[in-house]
Amino acid sequence: MSVAPGWYLDPADPDTRRYWDGEGWLGAPIPAEATPPAGPPPPEPEPEPEPATRADEPGPSAGQPSAGQPSAAAGHHAASGSGTPPPGYGPPPGGPHPGPAGGPPPGAPYPTWPGQQPEPRPHGLPLAGLGARLVARLIDIAVVLALNVVVNFWFVWQYIQQMSPPIAEAWRRIIDQDTTTEPLPAAGDQAGGLQIAILLIATALWMAYEVPSMASRGQTFGKRVMGLQVLPVSAAAPLGFGRALRRWNTLGLPTLLWFCCVGFLLQLIDSLSPLFDRPLRQALHDKRAQTVVVQLPRTPVPKDRPAPPGDTP
Repeated sequence: MSVAPGWYLDPADPDTRRYWDGEGWLGAPIPAEATPPAGPPPPEPEPEPEPATRADEPGPSAGQPSAGQPSAAAGHHAASGSGTPPPGYGPPPGGPHPGPAGGPPPGAPYPTWPGQQPEPRPHGLPLAGLGARLVARLIDIAVVLALNVVVNFWFVWQYIQQMSPPIAEAWRRIIDQDTTTEPLPAAGDQAGGLQIAILLIATALWMAYEVPSMASRGQTFGKRVMGLQVLPVSAAAPLGFGRALRRWNTLGLPTLLWFCCVGFLLQLIDSLSPLFDRPLRQALHDKRAQTVVVQLPRTPVPKDRPAPPGDTP
C-alpha cells in the first residue's frame, strides 16, 4: 500500500522535510522544525541556459565535464532531488531501488532507511495515539452500556430469574463445603431464548449508535471527545454507510458469540491489533474497511480575543 502524499522527513537528511507525492519527492527541502505548507511546494523556476562557448575559448579536456554539463554522478543526484547523499546511503539490502523521482515505483512498498522511519501523516494529519483511542473506545462502551440498561433491563432481569436455581444451589454448596456429586438444578426453560434476545438487542444498539455517526462524520461520541476521526486511507472524505458498516461488523458482530466466550476473544484480538501494526496502526476492522484513525488539530485560541471584564488595568 502506498503512503499518502504529505510532508515527511527526508531520508537523506533527517534535519529537513520534503513533500512526498505518492511516487517520489518533490520540491526543495525545508527545515524539519518548520511548519510545512498545507499542500505541495510551488514548482521551482527553470534554470537559465548557460551562455554558448565562444569558438576562440579552449574547450574542456577529454573526460572532464564542461561548466554547463554536470557529471553523471551529479546529474543522478540532481534528478533524485535530494542533493548529495551522505556516505554509505542508498537503498536498503533487498529493498526496492528508488524510482526516477527519488521514490519507489508505483505499487512498491514504502522504502526504509537506517535509523527511525518517519511516522506517516495520512492526509497531512498525525496518527491517533493508542492511549487516546483506548479512552475513546471506553467512552463509547459506557454509552452503549447505558443504552442497554434502558432497553435490555427487562430481558436481563428475566434471564437472572431463569438462572437463579442453579446459581443459588452452586453458591450454597460453596458456602457449606458440600462435595455432593449430584447435578445442579436445571435453568428455566426460557433461559436460552432470553440469552439470544439480550445479545441481539445489545448488538443492534451498538450498530445503531456507531454506524450512522461514523458514516457521516467519521466520529462517535467518544472520538469527538478525544479529538479523533476515522478517514479512508485513499481520500479525506466521509466513510459512507457501506464502509462504516464493514468497519463495525468486524468488531461488533462477534458480540453474538459471547455465550461461548469466542466472541469476546475475537474482539480482544481486534482491539489489541493496532499495537503490532506498522506503519498506520490499523486494527483488524480498519484493515477490512481500509480506514485510518487520525488526531485532529486542536483549535488555537485567537490572540485578539477580548479580555474578560475587570482584567483591563
